[in-house]
Amino acid sequence: MAAERPQTDHEPDYRFTLANERTFLAWIRTALGLLAAGVAVRQLVPPFEVPWATTALAVGCLALAVLVAGTSFPRWRRVQAAMRSGAALPRNRVLVVLTAAVLVLAGFAAVLVVFA
Repeated sequence: MAAERPQTDHEPDYRFTLANERTFLAWIRTALGLLAAGVAVRQLVPPFEVPWATTALAVGCLALAVLVAGTSFPRWRRVQAAMRSGAALPRNRVLVVLTAAVLVLAGFAAVLVVFA
């Protein structure tokens, strides 16, 4: 007896489709939060003794916003395609990059607050 092949392009349970959409929207909210943080740091935070520090923090937040926004739709599309074909869900490497970058920015901000 041959192994049963997954169906191609079947409509997944609407709850999974809506959950995938909510996840996409959460990524977009994260990108908007990072964008707002970058603008706020540049415009509202008083300059540190290190002249480029405020700009570096702002650019870091803005770069993360671009990364998250730029990868959120392709991620949504890959997950939707996997659900439709019955394949395993794709891994998300952006989570590791985002986590590491936020830790670096938080550490940099902490050092600036304490020592500058």
